[in-house]
Amino acid sequence: MNSPQLKLRGVRKRYASVTALRGVDITLAPGGSLAILGPNGAGKSTLLRVMAGLAHPTAGRIEFAGGKHDRGQVGYLGHATLLYPELTARENLIFAGRLYGVNSPQARADQLLAEEGLGEVAERRVGGFSRGMAQRLSIARARVHSPKLLLLDEPFTGLDEPAAQRLTERLTTLSAEGHGLVLTTHEISRAARLARSAVILVDGTVQESIDSDAMSEAELRAAYARALEAAP
Repeated sequence: MNSPQLKLRGVRKRYASVTALRGVDITLAPGGSLAILGPNGAGKSTLLRVMAGLAHPTAGRIEFAGGKHDRGQVGYLGHATLLYPELTARENLIFAGRLYGVNSPQARADQLLAEEGLGEVAERRVGGFSRGMAQRLSIARARVHSPKLLLLDEPFTGLDEPAAQRLTERLTTLSAEGHGLVLTTHEISRAARLARSAVILVDGTVQESIDSDAMSEAELRAAYARALEAAP
């Protein structure tokens, strides 16, 4: 049996007087896909940052396949774009590719720009990009090194419907190819389409969890409603 790609046990995170996570348990199988849902302030972004190794838990443990966290195998999209506004779109991706040791970073940058529909603005400085264009470039940056595990915090923010649909199709393909996927989103319909498991987080606690190869939108909406009703 393959070891879990990611395993959290009793993970807690506290900032001064605020407890963001309260004993979270999650297991992600290799190539698994997980949606993290919950209201604003539930701890979703903190949980993703802990998974990404950008925040250390106050208590509990995190286990990765292979025994240690390898940032070279993890792609992360957060609320901050991590883009350099004075660089062009292409330069941003080439720079990120070099940081991760990507072979032929120029070719990889051009491939991702084409996939995101940004080829025509490849030589424009990112400081002049719209929110949607910056989001698409940030998604490309998170994928530049073809990570085994992709962590996406509200990836559909700022995207128009055509771009959101393209992203949904792209993530579906990556998941089918065996890449692990964890995303936070307020869009239950997209979560049901993209993920085979889900947790509903309320006030830093997992109130509901679903693990099903045929998770439906109706099932996910019902679980979400139960979680909010059961929360103290």
